[in-house]
This record gives sequence, structure tokens and C-alpha cells, in this order.
Amino acid sequence: MKSAAKPFDFYTVAALTRVGNQVASTIAELHAGLQNCSDASIFHHTFQTLGSHHFLTEGFSNDFAQWALTSTNRGDLAEQLGSLDVRDYMSIAELRTDLSRIVGDYCATHSSVVTQSALEPFWFCEGLEVNAPLGRSATTLEEFRAGLEQLSHAAFYFHFISSRMRLQLRTNDFSMWLTNELELPSLAERINRIDIYTNTLDGAREVMLRLIAREVARQ
Repeated sequence: MKSAAKPFDFYTVAALTRVGNQVASTIAELHAGLQNCSDASIFHHTFQTLGSHHFLTEGFSNDFAQWALTSTNRGDLAEQLGSLDVRDYMSIAELRTDLSRIVGDYCATHSSVVTQSALEPFWFCEGLEVNAPLGRSATTLEEFRAGLEQLSHAAFYFHFISSRMRLQLRTNDFSMWLTNELELPSLAERINRIDIYTNTLDGAREVMLRLIAREVARQ
């Protein structure tokens, strides 16, 4: 079994949420907010929500889509916002552009409803992520599997989801290490294709562990 020259160091992360002073009470105000809110707010309501809502198997994965559905009863807008896959983006600016475009187009074609007050306002928040090493590392695939089994939701989210934006690549920490250090690009690609929308974090980890177990059995 190949041993990596550079070990995989496992980290965890804690997110502190700060409620901002921007608020939207209508869809039109949401559009304005999307254009003016901070990058940290866009990240919080899209990427970070995947970690905090790891238990959800129904509904929408980003806060903008969920608010459009539950507070404005606009399921059509919610579906459009929810259809955006954060894995397709390498910058917050690109994601903001598409979010704003979808809501802007909706405002242009549904002028009679976008100024109606929502049941609950949307507060633009920011999440500050603080990461810390867990003191565990792996140099072989077997050690990597053992470490993965022990990860908390926060640690798994950090390496598998938020790393996509941090690396500015359409991949994750796990796949990067498997490709570069263990020379397992096929396994890395299969792991990168695990659906983070139809799976909870626990479900995604279980799929990953099965893929790794099959690879270990072949070595």
C-alpha cells in the first residue's frame, strides 16, 4: 500500500454567525440585498448552510431558495435559486452574479408580486469560520479511511464542502490529496462526484467510505 510523502492533516472548523443590518422584506429587496451584501454573506447563505443543515433531506440547500419558498410562497423562484450547484463556482463573485440574475429576472417578469411583504424577513448574515487541527493525520489509504470515520460533521464539511471555495477549484481537500499524494485520480474523481445535495453529510461520508473500502480491497 502506497504511503504518501505529505500526510493528510485532519482539521475541524467552528462557524460563528453574525447577523448584519441588511434585511429584505420583499423579493425586490432581496434582489437589492444580493447586489450589495458582503461576499461573506453570500458564502454563509450558500456554502455554510450545507454544513449547518446537514440533517435536511428535503427542501432547498441554500437560504435564499428556502426563504423564497417558506416566506414568500414563490416555489418557482425557490426552484430556480435552489438549482444552482455551488460546486460549479470558483468565486463568490460568479455565484453572486447568478443569484442576482435569477432574482432580477423574476422581478422583471413578476412585478405584481415582488413588492409584496414576506411572512418573515430575510436577514443577511455572515459566518466567520475558525479552523483548528485535530492532531490526526494519514499517510496511507487505510489510515485515511480510519480518520474519515472519526470526523465530526464540522470537520467533514470543512474538507469536503467549504474547501471548494478555499481552493478555488471544482474539487475538495480529500480528492486533492488522493490525486496528488496517493496517485489515485479515479478514486478522487468518484469521491468528488458524490452529490452533496441529495445526501446528508453522514450519507456522503458513507458513500465515500464504501468507495475507499473497495479501493483498499483491490490493493
